[in-house]
Amino acid sequence: MRALVSTVIAAAAAVALCSSIAPAASAAIVGGWRPIKDVSDPHIQELGSWAVSEHVKEAEDGLSFTKVVSGEQQVVAGMNYKLAIEATDADGKSTTYQAAVYEGLSSQRRLLSFKPSN
Repeated sequence: MRALVSTVIAAAAAVALCSSIAPAASAAIVGGWRPIKDVSDPHIQELGSWAVSEHVKEAEDGLSFTKVVSGEQQVVAGMNYKLAIEATDADGKSTTYQAAVYEGLSSQRRLLSFKPSN
């Protein structure tokens, strides 16, 4: 009888453990790219502005950030972002650029690429 009770308790504990892990595991799949649901989020817009600023430090081309228009994110040890950013040049011409940004767990950032959209 004791063995049966122990088995039932162990099985119930295993089911409870699995059901509490499953939702968390499906919420953020490591390595998978997912669309950014709300690109108007202030953090996403600030990230786009930062990417343009970092690009300008290197290229000295006078681009001015307008807005992030779309993007994807990938969970890694931190977060990778692929952002479509609208920016204006010194002549007032608006162009969309593709930026790849890494943001680490300690909020450190790295601009991985920045180029005009095709």
